[in-house]
Amino acid sequence: MEFNKALLDCMQTLRRRLREEQQLHIRLSQPDAIPAMLAACLSSSDELTRDLGKQLAAYSDSAPATINTPPPPAAKENLSSVRIYRGQRVTG
Repeated sequence: MEFNKALLDCMQTLRRRLREEQQLHIRLSQPDAIPAMLAACLSSSDELTRDLGKQLAAYSDSAPATINTPPPPAAKENLSSVRIYRGQRVTG
């Protein structure tokens, strides 16, 4: 995949928002940075973060740009015990 300025700007903005919102630290040099960011956008309750996820998906063509509303509250409770470590989901 080719990285261009628009993709990198979107990734940097999204990275900052995810760090503030979910305390999720993703490095742009990680091989799975884009999938990790997209997964975090799916669980975000902030509409701007989800919109940035849609943009990232469109720029990267790695996932469909259909990030809809946040999951229902029952599913959110299950996600609270899931952490992302080096781009991988860790339960506990």
